[in-house]
Amino acid sequence: MKVLITGGAGYIGSHAIREFQDAGHKVVVLDDLSKGHRAAVPKDVPFVSGDLADAEAQKRALDGVEAVIHFAAFLSVGESVAQPAKYYQNNTVKALSLLNAMVERGIKRFIFSSTCATYGTPVHVPIDENHPQDPINPYGASKRAFERALLDYSRAGLVRAIVLRYFNAAGCHPDGSLGEDHNPEEHIIPLAIDAALGRRPGLTIFGDDYDTPDGTCIRDYIHVTDLGQAHVLAMNALESGEGYRYYNLGSENGYSVREVIKAVEKVSGLTVPASMGPRRPGDPPRLVASAKKVRSELGWSPKHSDLETIIDTALRWRRDHPQGWRLS
Repeated sequence: MKVLITGGAGYIGSHAIREFQDAGHKVVVLDDLSKGHRAAVPKDVPFVSGDLADAEAQKRALDGVEAVIHFAAFLSVGESVAQPAKYYQNNTVKALSLLNAMVERGIKRFIFSSTCATYGTPVHVPIDENHPQDPINPYGASKRAFERALLDYSRAGLVRAIVLRYFNAAGCHPDGSLGEDHNPEEHIIPLAIDAALGRRPGLTIFGDDYDTPDGTCIRDYIHVTDLGQAHVLAMNALESGEGYRYYNLGSENGYSVREVIKAVEKVSGLTVPASMGPRRPGDPPRLVASAKKVRSELGWSPKHSDLETIIDTALRWRRDHPQGWRLS
Protein backbone atom coordinates (compact mmCIF):
# COMPACT_ATOMS: atom_id res chain seq x y z
CA MET A 1 0.00 0.00 0.00
CA LYS A 2 1.16 3.56 -0.71
CA VAL A 3 0.94 5.77 2.37
CA LEU A 4 1.51 9.48 2.93
CA ILE A 5 3.36 10.38 6.12
CA THR A 6 2.98 14.05 6.99
CA GLY A 7 5.76 15.35 9.20
CA GLY A 8 7.93 12.47 8.04
CA ALA A 9 11.11 14.51 8.49
CA GLY A 10 10.36 14.88 12.18
CA TYR A 11 11.29 12.74 15.15
CA ILE A 12 8.37 10.30 15.31
CA GLY A 13 7.55 10.53 11.60
CA SER A 14 11.04 9.47 10.53
CA HIS A 15 10.87 6.41 12.77
CA ALA A 16 7.43 5.58 11.37
CA ILE A 17 8.84 5.65 7.82
CA ARG A 18 11.22 2.86 8.78
CA GLU A 19 8.43 0.74 10.25
CA PHE A 20 6.17 1.15 7.21
CA GLN A 21 9.00 0.35 4.84
CA ASP A 22 9.94 -2.71 6.86
CA ALA A 23 6.30 -3.83 6.62
CA GLY A 24 6.48 -3.61 2.82
CA HIS A 25 4.60 -0.38 2.19
CA LYS A 26 5.52 2.44 -0.17
CA VAL A 27 5.94 5.80 1.53
CA VAL A 28 5.75 9.44 0.43
CA VAL A 29 6.51 12.30 2.81
CA LEU A 30 5.01 15.78 3.10
CA ASP A 31 6.93 18.15 5.38
CA ASP A 32 7.62 21.89 5.40
CA LEU A 33 10.92 21.34 7.28
CA SER A 34 10.03 24.00 9.85
CA LYS A 35 10.81 21.45 12.58
CA GLY A 36 12.04 18.35 10.74
CA HIS A 37 15.25 17.48 8.91
CA ARG A 38 15.51 16.43 5.27
CA ALA A 39 18.41 14.12 6.19
CA ALA A 40 16.05 12.08 8.40
CA VAL A 41 14.08 10.95 5.32
CA PRO A 42 15.63 8.10 3.29
CA LYS A 43 16.82 9.18 -0.15
CA ASP A 44 14.61 6.57 -1.82
CA VAL A 45 11.42 8.02 -0.29
CA PRO A 46 9.60 10.61 -2.44
CA PHE A 47 9.63 13.93 -0.59
CA VAL A 48 7.23 16.84 -1.03
CA SER A 49 8.40 20.04 0.61
CA GLY A 50 5.46 22.24 1.40
CA ASP A 51 2.89 23.52 3.83
CA LEU A 52 0.26 21.13 5.09
CA ALA A 53 -2.55 23.32 3.71
CA ASP A 54 -0.92 24.23 0.39
CA ALA A 55 -3.12 22.93 -2.43
CA GLU A 56 -0.25 22.17 -4.82
CA ALA A 57 1.73 20.33 -2.13
CA GLN A 58 -1.38 18.35 -1.20
CA LYS A 59 -1.93 17.41 -4.84
CA ARG A 60 1.60 16.08 -5.28
CA ALA A 61 1.71 14.34 -1.91
CA LEU A 62 -1.67 12.59 -2.20
CA ASP A 63 -1.17 11.28 -5.75
CA GLY A 64 -1.84 7.53 -5.72
CA VAL A 65 -1.99 7.41 -1.91
CA GLU A 66 -4.33 4.96 -0.15
CA ALA A 67 -3.79 6.02 3.47
CA VAL A 68 -2.56 9.06 5.39
CA ILE A 69 -0.53 8.93 8.58
CA HIS A 70 -0.68 12.43 10.06
CA PHE A 71 2.19 13.52 12.33
CA ALA A 72 2.78 17.13 11.23
CA ALA A 73 2.00 19.37 14.22
CA PHE A 74 3.44 21.79 16.72
CA LEU A 75 3.92 20.17 20.13
CA SER A 76 5.34 22.55 22.73
CA VAL A 77 2.96 22.94 25.67
CA GLY A 78 4.64 26.13 26.87
CA GLU A 79 4.66 27.73 23.44
CA SER A 80 1.01 26.82 22.96
CA VAL A 81 0.10 28.69 26.14
CA ALA A 82 1.94 31.79 24.90
CA GLN A 83 0.84 31.50 21.24
CA PRO A 84 -2.51 29.68 21.09
CA ALA A 85 -3.39 30.96 17.60
CA LYS A 86 -0.29 29.28 16.16
CA TYR A 87 -1.41 25.93 17.55
CA TYR A 88 -5.05 26.09 16.50
CA GLN A 89 -4.06 27.27 13.03
CA ASN A 90 -1.53 24.49 12.46
CA ASN A 91 -2.85 21.57 14.49
CA THR A 92 -6.54 22.06 13.73
CA VAL A 93 -7.19 24.34 10.75
CA LYS A 94 -4.37 23.11 8.49
CA ALA A 95 -5.06 19.51 9.46
CA LEU A 96 -8.66 20.01 8.36
CA SER A 97 -7.40 21.31 5.02
CA LEU A 98 -5.45 18.08 4.55
CA LEU A 99 -8.46 16.01 5.59
CA ASN A 100 -10.69 17.79 3.08
CA ALA A 101 -8.13 17.22 0.32
CA MET A 102 -8.19 13.52 1.16
CA VAL A 103 -11.97 13.38 1.06
CA GLU A 104 -12.03 15.11 -2.33
CA ARG A 105 -9.79 12.36 -3.69
CA GLY A 106 -11.72 9.51 -2.10
CA ILE A 107 -8.91 8.51 0.30
CA LYS A 108 -10.59 7.07 3.37
CA ARG A 109 -7.86 5.67 5.67
CA PHE A 110 -6.52 8.15 8.22
CA ILE A 111 -4.33 7.65 11.30
CA PHE A 112 -3.96 10.64 13.59
CA SER A 113 -1.02 11.31 15.87
CA SER A 114 -2.77 12.68 18.95
CA THR A 115 -1.71 13.10 22.56
CA CYS A 116 -2.48 12.35 26.19
CA ALA A 117 -2.63 16.14 26.60
CA THR A 118 -6.25 15.88 25.41
CA TYR A 119 -7.12 14.41 28.82
CA GLY A 120 -5.90 17.37 30.86
CA THR A 121 -5.31 16.93 34.59
CA PRO A 122 -6.12 13.30 35.42
CA VAL A 123 -9.07 12.46 37.62
CA HIS A 124 -7.76 8.90 37.85
CA VAL A 125 -4.46 7.17 37.05
CA PRO A 126 -3.72 5.13 35.02
CA ILE A 127 -5.58 6.99 32.30
CA ASP A 128 -7.75 4.82 30.06
CA GLU A 129 -9.60 5.87 26.92
CA ASN A 130 -12.82 6.50 28.89
CA HIS A 131 -11.13 9.24 30.91
CA PRO A 132 -12.78 12.66 30.37
CA GLN A 133 -11.05 14.85 27.79
CA ASP A 134 -10.57 18.28 29.32
CA PRO A 135 -7.25 19.69 28.04
CA ILE A 136 -5.58 22.41 30.11
CA ASN A 137 -3.38 23.90 27.37
CA PRO A 138 -3.91 24.97 23.74
CA TYR A 139 -1.69 22.15 22.46
CA GLY A 140 -4.01 19.50 23.89
CA ALA A 141 -7.09 21.50 22.97
CA SER A 142 -6.01 21.88 19.33
CA LYS A 143 -5.49 18.12 19.08
CA ARG A 144 -8.81 17.45 20.81
CA ALA A 145 -10.60 19.71 18.32
CA PHE A 146 -9.24 17.73 15.39
CA GLU A 147 -10.16 14.44 17.06
CA ARG A 148 -13.75 15.68 17.19
CA ALA A 149 -13.64 16.62 13.52
CA LEU A 150 -12.40 13.14 12.64
CA LEU A 151 -15.28 11.60 14.59
CA ASP A 152 -17.82 13.70 12.68
CA TYR A 153 -16.21 12.96 9.30
CA SER A 154 -16.27 9.27 10.19
CA ARG A 155 -19.93 9.37 11.19
CA ALA A 156 -20.66 10.96 7.81
CA GLY A 157 -18.91 8.02 6.10
CA LEU A 158 -16.14 10.23 4.71
CA VAL A 159 -13.17 8.57 6.41
CA ARG A 160 -12.16 5.57 8.50
CA ALA A 161 -9.92 6.88 11.25
CA ILE A 162 -7.82 5.69 14.17
CA VAL A 163 -6.61 8.17 16.76
CA LEU A 164 -3.45 7.28 18.69
CA ARG A 165 -2.97 9.24 21.90
CA TYR A 166 0.71 9.19 22.79
CA PHE A 167 2.14 9.58 26.19
CA ASN A 168 5.82 10.72 26.18
CA ALA A 169 7.69 9.64 23.04
CA ALA A 170 11.34 8.98 23.84
CA GLY A 171 14.46 7.12 22.74
CA CYS A 172 16.08 6.64 19.34
CA HIS A 173 16.21 3.81 16.82
CA PRO A 174 17.97 0.77 18.34
CA ASP A 175 20.38 0.51 15.39
CA GLY A 176 21.54 4.11 15.92
CA SER A 177 20.46 5.34 12.48
CA LEU A 178 17.59 7.60 13.56
CA GLY A 179 17.36 10.00 16.45
CA GLU A 180 15.81 12.98 18.17
CA ASP A 181 16.86 16.47 17.09
CA HIS A 182 14.63 19.37 18.13
CA ASN A 183 15.52 23.05 18.15
CA PRO A 184 14.92 24.11 20.82
CA GLU A 185 14.97 20.79 22.65
CA GLU A 186 12.29 20.51 25.35
CA HIS A 187 12.20 16.79 26.16
CA ILE A 188 13.70 15.78 29.46
CA ILE A 189 15.72 12.72 28.37
CA PRO A 190 17.82 14.44 25.65
CA LEU A 191 18.14 17.51 27.88
CA ALA A 192 19.42 15.40 30.77
CA ILE A 193 21.81 13.54 28.47
CA ASP A 194 23.19 16.78 27.04
CA ALA A 195 23.66 18.12 30.57
CA ALA A 196 25.53 14.93 31.53
CA LEU A 197 27.73 15.21 28.42
CA GLY A 198 28.55 18.84 29.22
CA ARG A 199 26.78 20.19 26.16
CA ARG A 200 24.53 22.46 28.19
CA PRO A 201 25.07 24.19 31.55
CA GLY A 202 22.55 22.01 33.36
CA LEU A 203 18.99 20.76 33.53
CA THR A 204 16.13 22.79 35.02
CA ILE A 205 13.50 20.85 36.96
CA PHE A 206 10.21 22.68 36.56
CA GLY A 207 8.63 22.43 39.99
CA ASP A 208 9.13 20.13 42.99
CA ASP A 209 5.87 20.83 44.80
CA TYR A 210 3.50 18.58 42.85
CA ASP A 211 1.35 15.96 44.56
CA THR A 212 3.74 13.12 43.70
CA PRO A 213 6.09 11.07 45.91
CA ASP A 214 9.15 13.26 45.26
CA GLY A 215 7.32 16.44 44.25
CA THR A 216 8.28 16.34 40.55
CA CYS A 217 6.04 15.54 37.60
CA ILE A 218 5.51 11.90 36.65
CA ARG A 219 5.31 10.81 33.02
CA ASP A 220 4.90 7.59 31.03
CA TYR A 221 7.73 7.16 28.47
CA ILE A 222 7.16 5.12 25.31
CA HIS A 223 9.92 4.24 22.86
CA VAL A 224 9.56 5.93 19.49
CA THR A 225 10.10 2.65 17.62
CA ASP A 226 7.19 1.09 19.50
CA LEU A 227 5.08 4.07 18.48
CA GLY A 228 5.99 3.54 14.82
CA GLN A 229 5.01 -0.12 15.00
CA ALA A 230 1.64 0.81 16.52
CA HIS A 231 0.87 2.93 13.44
CA VAL A 232 1.47 -0.02 11.12
CA LEU A 233 -0.90 -2.15 13.20
CA ALA A 234 -3.44 0.66 13.19
CA MET A 235 -3.37 0.92 9.41
CA ASN A 236 -3.91 -2.81 9.09
CA ALA A 237 -6.86 -2.51 11.48
CA LEU A 238 -8.55 0.08 9.26
CA GLU A 239 -9.41 -2.72 6.84
CA SER A 240 -12.16 -3.86 9.22
CA GLY A 241 -14.01 -2.82 12.33
CA GLU A 242 -15.50 0.50 13.33
CA GLY A 243 -14.98 3.64 11.30
CA TYR A 244 -13.54 5.62 14.23
CA ARG A 245 -11.39 4.23 17.03
CA TYR A 246 -8.97 5.68 19.56
CA TYR A 247 -6.18 4.17 21.62
CA ASN A 248 -3.64 5.19 24.22
CA LEU A 249 0.00 4.41 23.54
CA GLY A 250 2.12 4.21 26.67
CA SER A 251 4.34 1.85 28.62
CA GLU A 252 1.95 1.89 31.61
CA ASN A 253 4.87 2.87 33.87
CA GLY A 254 5.33 6.31 35.38
CA TYR A 255 8.65 7.93 36.27
CA SER A 256 9.25 11.24 38.01
CA VAL A 257 11.68 13.85 36.73
CA ARG A 258 14.07 12.95 39.53
CA GLU A 259 13.83 9.25 38.64
CA VAL A 260 14.61 10.00 34.99
CA ILE A 261 17.68 11.99 36.03
CA LYS A 262 18.90 9.11 38.20
CA ALA A 263 18.35 6.66 35.33
CA VAL A 264 20.34 8.86 32.94
CA GLU A 265 23.16 8.96 35.47
CA LYS A 266 23.07 5.18 35.87
CA VAL A 267 23.10 4.42 32.14
CA SER A 268 25.70 7.05 31.24
CA GLY A 269 27.92 6.77 34.30
CA LEU A 270 27.91 10.57 34.40
CA THR A 271 26.41 13.23 36.65
CA VAL A 272 23.44 15.30 35.49
CA PRO A 273 23.81 18.84 36.90
CA ALA A 274 20.29 20.02 37.76
CA SER A 275 18.68 23.02 39.41
CA MET A 276 15.15 23.76 40.55
CA GLY A 277 12.90 26.15 38.69
CA PRO A 278 9.25 27.22 38.90
CA ARG A 279 6.39 25.18 37.53
CA ARG A 280 5.57 25.55 33.84
CA PRO A 281 2.04 26.59 32.89
CA GLY A 282 -0.05 23.70 31.55
CA ASP A 283 1.87 20.80 33.16
CA PRO A 284 -0.31 18.15 34.87
CA PRO A 285 1.33 16.44 37.87
CA ARG A 286 0.98 12.84 36.70
CA LEU A 287 0.32 11.20 33.32
CA VAL A 288 0.44 7.41 33.12
CA ALA A 289 -1.35 5.34 30.48
CA SER A 290 -3.57 2.35 30.52
CA ALA A 291 -2.81 0.67 27.20
CA LYS A 292 -5.03 -2.38 27.70
CA LYS A 293 -7.34 -1.46 24.83
CA VAL A 294 -4.62 -1.24 22.16
CA ARG A 295 -3.00 -4.42 23.44
CA SER A 296 -6.30 -6.28 23.23
CA GLU A 297 -7.71 -4.91 19.97
CA LEU A 298 -4.58 -4.31 17.86
CA GLY A 299 -2.22 -6.85 19.44
CA TRP A 300 0.34 -4.12 20.16
CA SER A 301 2.99 -4.68 22.77
CA PRO A 302 5.94 -2.31 23.34
CA LYS A 303 9.31 -4.04 23.01
CA HIS A 304 11.78 -1.23 23.73
CA SER A 305 10.01 0.88 26.31
CA ASP A 306 11.68 0.11 29.62
CA LEU A 307 13.30 3.34 30.81
CA GLU A 308 16.94 2.21 30.69
CA THR A 309 16.58 0.92 27.11
CA ILE A 310 15.01 4.22 26.08
CA ILE A 311 17.85 6.17 27.67
CA ASP A 312 20.55 3.88 26.26
CA THR A 313 19.30 4.33 22.67
CA ALA A 314 19.00 8.09 23.15
CA LEU A 315 22.46 8.33 24.69
CA ARG A 316 24.10 6.45 21.80
CA TRP A 317 22.44 8.72 19.24
CA ARG A 318 23.46 11.91 21.01
CA ARG A 319 27.03 10.71 21.51
CA ASP A 320 27.35 9.73 17.85
CA HIS A 321 25.53 12.81 16.51
CA PRO A 322 26.65 15.78 18.59
CA GLN A 323 25.19 18.18 16.01
CA GLY A 324 22.10 16.12 15.38
CA TRP A 325 21.11 15.80 11.73
CA ARG A 326 22.93 18.95 10.69
CA LEU A 327 26.45 17.52 10.44
CA SER A 328 25.74 13.79 10.71
